[in-house]
Amino acid sequence: METIDQNGVEVIMLTPQEVMARIDAGTAHVVDVREPHEHEEVRIAGSALAPLSTFDASRIDLPDGKELILHCRSARRCGIVAEHLIAAGFAPQIHRMAGGMIAWQAENLPVETGPKE
Repeated sequence: METIDQNGVEVIMLTPQEVMARIDAGTAHVVDVREPHEHEEVRIAGSALAPLSTFDASRIDLPDGKELILHCRSARRCGIVAEHLIAAGFAPQIHRMAGGMIAWQAENLPVETGPKE
């Protein structure tokens, strides 16, 4: 876990294993910022979709007691989304998954595929 201060907001980089632990503990609100076709192809179970191409910070609704965890394919797009959230006043913490879905799948962590039901 690595923490970066961006304009007074803690941006915390988590490994895929740390994200999985938070999912298992029920404390994670995972948001996938990839495009819909990428999300349909492979995704973290239960993740919400908020594509960077149409991203609107006001549509991020963080449930009480949950940590916002952003992810994408490789961790680049979720960094851009974190900047949008900070500019919109989101605080005090944003979590990003280091390595994105590439790292998640390399760790052989569980995924869903195909259209959501």
